[in-house]
Amino acid sequence: MKLKTGDTVRVISGKDKGTESKVARVIADKNRVIVEGVATAKRHQRPQGQTMQGGIIDKDMPIDASNVMIVCPDCGPTKIGSRRDDEGRKYRVCRKCGRDLG
Repeated sequence: MKLKTGDTVRVISGKDKGTESKVARVIADKNRVIVEGVATAKRHQRPQGQTMQGGIIDKDMPIDASNVMIVCPDCGPTKIGSRRDDEGRKYRVCRKCGRDLG
């Protein structure tokens, strides 16, 4: 999977189509990502200990990684390519403009 935690992505399908946000967590073995503010569901939470309060909370649910595209700061949503430098380190690059994506 080419996505990492902290990447800015745009949702390209589903009920939250068009939403841009950051990746909160990557679940690589299931090919899913949790994006902040996308695919929220109501969950009933039991109080944990003395300090945690129970109730109904909004929880971000995982969505498939194929339903998001990484956003390049220069050219918008794009595919991810890769290149290697002289020392053999691998970098993710934008397929449209060639900029490093971090």
